[in-house]
Amino acid sequence: MQLKPGTSWRDTYERCCSVAPEAFHDDRVLNHWGGIWHRDGRPVPGFSPVDGTAIAGLPRLDRAGAGRAVAGAVEEHGRWRYLPPAERKAMVSAAVESMAAHRDLLAMLLVWEIGKPWKTACADVDRCLDGVRWYIEQIDDMTAGRTPLPGPVSNIASWNYPMSVLMHAMLVQALAGNAVIAKTPTDGGLCCLTLATALAVREGLPFTLVSGGGAELSPVLVGGQSLGCVSFVGGRDAGANVATSLADLDRRHVLEQEGLNCWGVWEYGDWDLLTRQIRGSFDYAKQRCTAYPRFVVQRSLFHEFLAAYLKAVGSLRFGHPLAVADPDDPLPELDFGPLINASKAKELADQVDEAVARGGVPLHRAALDAGHFLPGQDKSAYFAPTALLNPPRSSPLHHAEPFGPVDTIVLVDTEAELLAAMNASNGALVATLSCDEEETFRRLSPEVRAFKVGHNRPRSRGDRDELFGGLGASWRGAFVGGELLVRAATVGPDGERLPGNFPSYTLLPDTPAAT
Repeated sequence: MQLKPGTSWRDTYERCCSVAPEAFHDDRVLNHWGGIWHRDGRPVPGFSPVDGTAIAGLPRLDRAGAGRAVAGAVEEHGRWRYLPPAERKAMVSAAVESMAAHRDLLAMLLVWEIGKPWKTACADVDRCLDGVRWYIEQIDDMTAGRTPLPGPVSNIASWNYPMSVLMHAMLVQALAGNAVIAKTPTDGGLCCLTLATALAVREGLPFTLVSGGGAELSPVLVGGQSLGCVSFVGGRDAGANVATSLADLDRRHVLEQEGLNCWGVWEYGDWDLLTRQIRGSFDYAKQRCTAYPRFVVQRSLFHEFLAAYLKAVGSLRFGHPLAVADPDDPLPELDFGPLINASKAKELADQVDEAVARGGVPLHRAALDAGHFLPGQDKSAYFAPTALLNPPRSSPLHHAEPFGPVDTIVLVDTEAELLAAMNASNGALVATLSCDEEETFRRLSPEVRAFKVGHNRPRSRGDRDELFGGLGASWRGAFVGGELLVRAATVGPDGERLPGNFPSYTLLPDTPAAT
């Protein structure tokens, strides 16, 4: 095995310096605020989860530096919100097409920075660009009778989808008339987001991109008095801290938090379909907010479920996304690469070992050596597929999303037990029920506390006009997706109640009243 020629980190970073020299220096990456690239902040070391290669590290600002950046965004917002919508559309469209011209470089950055296999990385970039193109076509109708927010949108997002979630939201927020602030995710995505931002600001978009610690910058990026909206994607603990900071501000907010997304199997028999779906569920090592790490299975069907499950996980391919046997070979088609870092891999290994020690039954533990690796490479961020039966209630794996290729399986005997197990985390983003009869699905699905429930198919965030949100503790604030993403980033008529999950009400899309 060898690294595919032309894909090294050095080759990739040199391409960044060539394409956007204003944002990439030979020795570091810059922050962008106030319409200018700044060689400020304190660069910290960075390492790729792929094989430990040293890569560009975050140029971390302190709170005062972030405050200056926010002030610059407020000034940009005052100009941008009054531009004619046709001009904004033209600028956003130009930015999208500029990113499309550099799609492969953006995707290669995702491979190195967050470990996405090549096909998955390309899909992340393509979903961003195709989605924004759809919004460009729809934006006039979506903003009719609405105005931009009174201040810029501040985005704090997790590292796993820099393009299809974070950059997509930034472009739509700007399209709706807002200046946009984004904090680079601490764990990965710096260069990909920096390149995309460089291409966007060349076309005149009012983007601010800064790096720094969440706790250090939160008072400015969440609590700043001039912000129009805070958009957060991440875990429940960090989300709770953001919600606390927002409690007394009466500010527009979108807080997407994790939940334990469950897949129920009840009175079901299409095991070939389920085998394919289980394999697909391991995409990107389940490092997705809509991953399914918990299967709740009717006890009398467990023997058939287990056969389908083991067939699926036995076919998984994981390893180094850029390793090839011959220089002319295409990049490998993998289900997943590494976890985001070695610390996460160790944390997950410790949780699995502890769960087994306390009574969890290991149904499947693949060997790491079965992966697709370069000779002698650092494999500390990799974790092989694992499945546990009946994780103990004391284990984090029982009630929280592992964010890695670890499944837990719970057996139930009654429909009441099925629903209780599927609602273990007090709300989720998605869920699925595999059951043969439509009537069974119609009866059970309303009792599952997830924003989307699939019948014999997985659900996901969705694209274009598909709405997205969460129930219970998995979501706070306005729902998004489709027209709701634009409504969350604009001001409507007096007294408007946005669909969402707020402290004083919950309003689901297309429902007449709050509950």
